[in-house]
Amino acid sequence: MRTVWQFWLAVALASCLAASNLNAQSFNYDTDPPNRFAFAAVKPTQLPTPSQCVALFGLACYTPQLIHTAYDIPSTYDGTGQTIVIVDAYGSPTVREDLQIFDAVMGLPDPVLNIIYPGGSPVYNPRQHHNQTSWAAETSLDVQWAHAIAPGATIDLVIAANNNGNVLNNAVRYAVENHLGNVMSLSWGAPEAAIRGKGNNTQVMQARENYLAARAAGITVFAAAGDNGASNFPHTAPNALYPASDPLVTSVGGTNLFMDDAGNYQSEDVWNDSDPALCPFGCTAGIFGATGGSPSLIFPAPSFQKTVRSTSDVGYNASVYTGVLVYLGFFPPASGQNGFYFFGGTSEGAPQWAAIIALADQAAGRALGYLNPTLYTLPSGTFHDIKVGENGFEGTPGFSAGPGYDYPTGLGTPDVAKLIKALTQ
Repeated sequence: MRTVWQFWLAVALASCLAASNLNAQSFNYDTDPPNRFAFAAVKPTQLPTPSQCVALFGLACYTPQLIHTAYDIPSTYDGTGQTIVIVDAYGSPTVREDLQIFDAVMGLPDPVLNIIYPGGSPVYNPRQHHNQTSWAAETSLDVQWAHAIAPGATIDLVIAANNNGNVLNNAVRYAVENHLGNVMSLSWGAPEAAIRGKGNNTQVMQARENYLAARAAGITVFAAAGDNGASNFPHTAPNALYPASDPLVTSVGGTNLFMDDAGNYQSEDVWNDSDPALCPFGCTAGIFGATGGSPSLIFPAPSFQKTVRSTSDVGYNASVYTGVLVYLGFFPPASGQNGFYFFGGTSEGAPQWAAIIALADQAAGRALGYLNPTLYTLPSGTFHDIKVGENGFEGTPGFSAGPGYDYPTGLGTPDVAKLIKALTQ
């Protein structure tokens, strides 16, 4: 028979072991959207064309108007009456001011922007938290380009106090439980190869409950497929980025989108700067990244994918060489770093896809909700089928694009007018 002190010692040891196991399974979500400084703020009439940017910088530069033309986004809808939810960590101290400058230069109206801190507002101190600059850049990218695609929609920006998995999961849960909007963008992730316990990981199970609740509530969730190839370099074997790999989330892979100076669509291939055949314009600025897209190590095949759960589900422009312009203004004034940047990454595609579905929700007059099973049944022509390229990054293995579905770009990139018609018929 155990004494009282032996009993409490056993309880304490069990608690320590449970806490140790929880800590061993914890992980952080990361984001680091690839970008490069372009130029200081200019007047709208002074914006260079894509070909002028290529001549000046070796990179194209795309505005909202050009992306609307290339991806056939109809002017009939602007997201009025819809709310786009964006979840990020740390936030940006100048996100509202930066959006106003972006809108003034791009000729867009300022939206209703609500900034929500479920766990309290973090102090911006990049010297202490070195990844805060990356998160601030991500926040500006997400907000500016969700707004660029659906300029009439409200944006609810939900900021987690840090990038710990549990903290970001709690921010997502807050957004779902309070049903802030019918579409949500998550531009961050963790390689499945780095997740201990895989499907039995406590944080994965916590997040899974969020995505089940989102599906039940009719909320469409998008996440980035990753920017370091099929293996999430420096990992060496193919693995998907999480949470994009969850079948309840729509995963967005990346392309190089080519258009003329008027925005007319020309072609696309897989975004992979480490492949000399794919890196645009002579690759004069070096290697920025490559799209993710791999079979999942955690999730079995869902009904809409017959053999294995794989990412990506859909594609979108993601190359810095065919980048969108984003204004950043959180650097010290004397640094000379504030201004417009060329931005890429699959985290560029997630908020834009969320905005596209906000347009579709507006057109339908209702929330379209969980989309993955429907996307895989849409007619030919709804997507630009990406058939050229592969996502093996920096010598690690990858997968090739080809006719129909493929790992790097999924079903393809959207012809938005046709997509909205197909989803609302």
